Amino acid sequence: MMRRLGRRSRIVATLVSVLALSAASEVHADSKLRVIVIVPFDGVGLEREEQWMGEGVAQILALGLAQHPAFVQIERSRLRAAGRPDAWSDAAVVQAARAVRADAALFGRIERRGSDLAVLPQLVELKASGADTTVSLEPLTAPPGDLFARLAALPVTYVRTLRVPLTDAEAARIEKGARPTRVPRAFELFARGQIAALRGDQESNEAAVDLLARAIEADPSFVVAHYTLGVVHSALGNRWKAAAQFRASTQADASYPEPYKALGDLFLSQPRRLFDQAVEAYSKAIELRPFFADAYVGLGDAKAAKSDIDGAIVAYQKALVYNPVNPRVHMSLGKIYYGEKGLYYEAVTAYKRAIDLDPHSVDARMGLGEVYEEKGLYKDAVEEYRRVIELDGKHTGAMYNLALVYEKVDPRAAISQWERYIELAAPLATEKDWVDVARQHLRKLKTQVKD
Repeated sequence: MMRRLGRRSRIVATLVSVLALSAASEVHADSKLRVIVIVPFDGVGLEREEQWMGEGVAQILALGLAQHPAFVQIERSRLRAAGRPDAWSDAAVVQAARAVRADAALFGRIERRGSDLAVLPQLVELKASGADTTVSLEPLTAPPGDLFARLAALPVTYVRTLRVPLTDAEAARIEKGARPTRVPRAFELFARGQIAALRGDQESNEAAVDLLARAIEADPSFVVAHYTLGVVHSALGNRWKAAAQFRASTQADASYPEPYKALGDLFLSQPRRLFDQAVEAYSKAIELRPFFADAYVGLGDAKAAKSDIDGAIVAYQKALVYNPVNPRVHMSLGKIYYGEKGLYYEAVTAYKRAIDLDPHSVDARMGLGEVYEEKGLYKDAVEEYRRVIELDGKHTGAMYNLALVYEKVDPRAAISQWERYIELAAPLATEKDWVDVARQHLRKLKTQVKD
């Protein structure tokens, strides 16, 4: 029977030692690394038209701390398990940070003090014992027009509060990163665009495109806005527009690594699979920022696709060194262990680690379900495929695979599942061949059950 691989399943040709998995726990124990969560500052006490400032502070912190190798930032999208509170209270921050295994969370609030704005930064360091430590940093007060220029020093204040060693050169890089534009209106539009983009739906992404384009009009040299506009175009499926924005970002500042990494992602996902160009783009991003963990992940994927076995191993291990809590790396290792080496235990361990770090990862759950299915552990496979469908009700790969597993354990359930799959997938041109196979299975099952 034809088993349906997960949408983004990519079996990579590589030879991996178990040391790659253990690297994560070893590095995480290194006191130099801080896994952090950054959330928007609470601005609910401000006028509605000023509340974007809470996101603005979060963006400044994220851009600044990305310049230091000691900080592993958890993507905001992984905080969705904690909901989307209108205001990040202390309790909501701690809950979200614990859910993603962070060491610390950066948050705070913004309030009016006469004609000035005051930023009140806070930090919570999470302890395994539950005895968390919350610290209030020195408030920063300034007139609205001067606030964001002065906030460029805030990331360095957090670094020192977290007792992370900091050289003068590192402090200068952080402050430069935290000052992405000198045009206040451009930064406001950028922050509003980020708020829209983080909602993730089509309408919000289209609104983000408009806001980010206006930010670039206000400051054509706004490198981060060029890059972010490319990210949103990519999310909308506009590959050519995305590539144009990434290239515009590199032209505005050839030392900014994010657009090179993003170009690598585009090259790797092109129908023609431009592997050499992807390797070149990822390598450039790493050259500019040697601790760029996500670029190492992409480089590993690209080299593995080219059957560069040793290169893929090195890239994945480097990714774990700089970010031991990246679920995507563990997911890639799961594919490697089982797809190429037939190492069942190691594959299951890797997939479970990815799911532990990100319970919403449908790709990791698909991979784990496929391993269980091939090993004949049908009950476990059913559970994983069902969870994928709970997370993404339109995941045709999970629906197809679930029907195949049901055929082995419950033919009547398989009939119902094939019918659900066909109803969902039949209108999709990309599913035509799979739907034809599904109809054959359905006819055969109905005949068998009738007999």
